[in-house]
Amino acid sequence: MKSSYTIIIQWSEEDQCYVVSLPEWGEHCHTHGDSYEEALKNAQKVLELLIESALNNHEPLPKPQLFGKTLERV
Repeated sequence: MKSSYTIIIQWSEEDQCYVVSLPEWGEHCHTHGDSYEEALKNAQKVLELLIESALNNHEPLPKPQLFGKTLERV
């Protein structure tokens, strides 16, 4: 599933892994991976699950952000 949601991946010295934030889904929405590639793959899986869950529960999807602008489509 292709989406326009933000994925922020940063190395964490404290955790010794790549930490991923998914800001449109709330400040506590995170995942991680031992490599950058694993972190990205995990982020994509989490996004798919979040989107699927929201749609199944008839909840609105958050609007994707792009460099401070809100997009109208997902």
